Amino acid sequence: MEQKSSRIRLSGVLLKATLLFVLFNFAFVFSNDIPFGNLSLYNLIFPGRERFPFGERREAYNLSLFDLDAMFASHVLAGTEKSPDEYRVLLIGDSSVWGTLLAPEQTLAGQINAIPIPACGKEVHAYNLGYPTISLMKDLMILDQAKQYQPDMVIWLTTLEAFPKDKQFDSPIVANNSERIRQLIRNYELPMNPNDPALVDASKWNQTFVSRRRALADLLRLQIYGALWASTGIDQFYPKDYERAQLDLEPDDKFHGLTSLKDALALDVLDAGMSAVSVPTILINEPMLISNGINSNIRYNFFYPRWAYDEYRQLLTEHAAAGNWHFLDLWDLIPMQEFTNSAIHLTPEGEAMLSGEIMEAIQTLCQ
Repeated sequence: MEQKSSRIRLSGVLLKATLLFVLFNFAFVFSNDIPFGNLSLYNLIFPGRERFPFGERREAYNLSLFDLDAMFASHVLAGTEKSPDEYRVLLIGDSSVWGTLLAPEQTLAGQINAIPIPACGKEVHAYNLGYPTISLMKDLMILDQAKQYQPDMVIWLTTLEAFPKDKQFDSPIVANNSERIRQLIRNYELPMNPNDPALVDASKWNQTFVSRRRALADLLRLQIYGALWASTGIDQFYPKDYERAQLDLEPDDKFHGLTSLKDALALDVLDAGMSAVSVPTILINEPMLISNGINSNIRYNFFYPRWAYDEYRQLLTEHAAAGNWHFLDLWDLIPMQEFTNSAIHLTPEGEAMLSGEIMEAIQTLCQ
């Protein structure tokens, strides 16, 4: 009799626990407005990261996530109070700015910070806000979030692959931040479809605790990796060897199925980014590899046929002049041997050449 009573009590406890978990699971839907990403051990217990978290290899002590608040909270920018003698420069761009295969001090931001030349009478401090996907909309989203950190200047490095209208929502971090993107479309009056099927909207079920456990686990993992990042300074995988950027190219001149770039580029997104902050912004057409291999008379590199890139440079130069922008066309600045595994990824020596040009531009604007 006593054994039967114990089984009944245990069944009751299990039933109550199950009901409580079900209630908690669905009640979690109402926590979506809580910015869990802002809860961070970085800049408190661990030093802030020099660049945004990105990657999926455990030995890199890093991971990719879609929570922009968590990305910023982990970054050194969020934990650095601006001093009166700091000239704060934000670098926006793709994986070439983020620094694929480069240690933090070898990146563009790291090398700019190593140049002991003041700007406007203050010490230049550049912050690496690059992120490894290529899209103007991705850059605008990051820049719109970053403007709260009191920049004195923004330097935006980009390339033709970021411009086609048909790929503005392709970046996973863009697709999975649909509400942010819709807000940008409204705020900057962009002629884009806010209901584009590429934008991921979470259903009520997908907002429950069970469905969001991966995202929450990623936030926890990011904090755990903070201890490893702090002790090693490693934030990406550095292979002993890698395949160099392609020099022998395919004999085709295709680019996104286009025959002309007229009306095919998201120049309105570029306009929005250039007006996003009220401080000087330098737009840079970033350096790229110019191949001398097979079919290099047809294509500059893996990304670009010559006709498309030449037309892009003309359109961008004219558009920048019409907007009276600070614009640098540095497409051919870096020699072929100073590229690594991609037509836009530079060696430390290549980054040093680029940082020198950018520091000159900063100095010019300060005169």
